[in-house]
Amino acid sequence: MSERLRSSESWLGAAIAAGLFALAAALAGRLDLPLILVGLGAVCLGGWLGGRGRTSPPLRPATTAQRHAVAEALLAHVPDPVILVDRRTLVVEANPAARALLPALHHARPLSFALRDPEVLEGIEAVLSSGVPRRVALSTRVPLERTFEVQIGALPMPDGSGVNALLFLRDLTSARRLEAMRVDFVANASHELRTPLATLIGFIETLQGPAREDAQARERFLEIMRVQALRMTRLIDDLLSLSRIELREHVAPTAVVDLGALARQMVDAQGPPAKARGAMVQFEDGAGPYRVPGDADELARVIENLIENAVKYGGGRISVGLAREDDPRLGRRVVLSVADDGPGIPPEHIPRLTERFYRVDVASSRARGGTGLGLAIVKHSLNRHRGRLAIESTVGQGTIVRVSLPEYGAAAAQPAAADQAGAA
Repeated sequence: MSERLRSSESWLGAAIAAGLFALAAALAGRLDLPLILVGLGAVCLGGWLGGRGRTSPPLRPATTAQRHAVAEALLAHVPDPVILVDRRTLVVEANPAARALLPALHHARPLSFALRDPEVLEGIEAVLSSGVPRRVALSTRVPLERTFEVQIGALPMPDGSGVNALLFLRDLTSARRLEAMRVDFVANASHELRTPLATLIGFIETLQGPAREDAQARERFLEIMRVQALRMTRLIDDLLSLSRIELREHVAPTAVVDLGALARQMVDAQGPPAKARGAMVQFEDGAGPYRVPGDADELARVIENLIENAVKYGGGRISVGLAREDDPRLGRRVVLSVADDGPGIPPEHIPRLTERFYRVDVASSRARGGTGLGLAIVKHSLNRHRGRLAIESTVGQGTIVRVSLPEYGAAAAQPAAADQAGAA
């Protein structure tokens, strides 16, 4: 129907043109039979040529371009990294998730410039030569440790240019960490809970036996049991908090937090407990606000743990301060410092302070309610926030703990995982 309509439009156009020509000739007084025959011939020729041109098949470049645009849009919305390479392992296409994971990934450059894992590169060669799909494990350690399953498949090109290789990277980080956390939780919990449980069982047996009628002993034993039960509660809470943080450690927070306001809240909250222990906490705000990308609850826990450690193991004066610094490698940073005038920490202990359940003095830490997990929680929280932890201590003079976080809106040169440095 559409072809017939286009043909009739061509004949109509030719007839109108001939009619206008005849009208002009009549007005000029030159209309005769030869001229009429010429006009009719022009109508027939114009209609035939016009219909022939209209009935030719339309070109398809626009349709192909539309299909390419749809394919690129679909690829861009795939949340997992997807990479397409040719037979020379040159990058043909990559979605935004792949470019975010591998910043050195560029079009028409070898994949090995951005991804240097031998197993993945060998898998690509094997798929290109055999056409059989393969699965390869990939682990990255910078800026954070992550685990992927790389699914490699052969993709024939519709233009007949050959077979390319398609890489689909499935993130297994959360699943692997969850599995490791289950094992660690059972091992750590069973080890740390054994002592308070043994204490509770011993006192319960004593109250059921020799101290059944001893009111003074009963009150004393019940208080010890209460302290041990609270210790187990703190330990379980810290283990669960650490597990939750580790599960999300590879996912950077997107909210914006005023670190100065959080520090002020934590100083006010820790003031009364510190005063009960004979310590005083001071806060030096500086030129705020100090806006950083972060999770408010996790950053509040970081500040709380640092102040609690200073109150428990430091001296009588604790100073909490905030400042800005320009790091030539990391860019603009916000630095939180917690300083005390306590006995200090021997230098051989500083590199291990963020290990789970590591204590400089085991007996003293347990007596003061420590679980050995406070700085481990701080370290993993800062890993998630792309922060850094530095501990400086001098025996007999005190300890300074500094937390460095990227300032919101400032361009960082390179992402960095949390680490620690000690100076005697």
